[in-house]
Amino acid sequence: MEQIVIMPQMKRRELLLAALGLPLLSSIAKAGAVPQYSARLISGETEKGFWRAGLDITLDKGWKTFWRVPGDAGVPPHFDWLRSRNVQSVTVLWPAPTRFMDQSGETIGYKDRVVFPLEVVAANSAQPIELSLDAFLGVCEVICIPAKLDMALVQSLPTPADAGLIAAFAARVPRKVDAQSSFRVTGTAVVETEGKFDLALRLTGEGFERDLDIFVEGSDFVYFRAPKPAGEGLFHLRIDGLKDLKTLKGRNLALTMTAGDIRLEQDVVVD
Repeated sequence: MEQIVIMPQMKRRELLLAALGLPLLSSIAKAGAVPQYSARLISGETEKGFWRAGLDITLDKGWKTFWRVPGDAGVPPHFDWLRSRNVQSVTVLWPAPTRFMDQSGETIGYKDRVVFPLEVVAANSAQPIELSLDAFLGVCEVICIPAKLDMALVQSLPTPADAGLIAAFAARVPRKVDAQSSFRVTGTAVVETEGKFDLALRLTGEGFERDLDIFVEGSDFVYFRAPKPAGEGLFHLRIDGLKDLKTLKGRNLALTMTAGDIRLEQDVVVD
């Protein structure tokens, strides 16, 4: 049996926060306080080749949790499936996130409710799957508390409500840019503006005019802020922490782009 740990890419500063910040976060949370969230594993449909499950997290009003790149003031989730039985692999799907600005800084994640769809492949398709999760999440309002999850689920027939919930959030997972996509990035560059560096992206197509946001992955030493219009189809993303523009030249970046109800992913190389 092959067992698997799914762990999102972490920046060095986030690893330091997770390593050093937990005692502080724990001391902030009041002893015996009611959790500001609830979480459960839910069963979805069994499809050809995998079982669709979900991690369902409901947050109190005003509270949030984080995406795999959590912003400049968040902590990314850590999912560990080691205790699972009859599991060959678990793929976590990430619904498109939202960017938040508050007292703690700029963060990227989810409020109210999020379901992470899970694609679970059995080691032996003739036997049931026993999915076990150990997870760490940051859950924040003005302050943050550590959320440690320890839960399990045996593969079973789903309720219509749970199957529908998983399907609804799976529809929010960004799709790879292809020939049918509404828009795409056609040009990239790192430019210097007023003594600071921006990632310049040129978009073509239709639909990106509606509440565009772009989340950038691929560099663990800089952070990319929200896109700002800089001309027809051109957007600049301020880069925090970049000292030399040559550092990003030729680097592969993964873009998650949202505009209205459009959610796309595209891999680019910085010119």
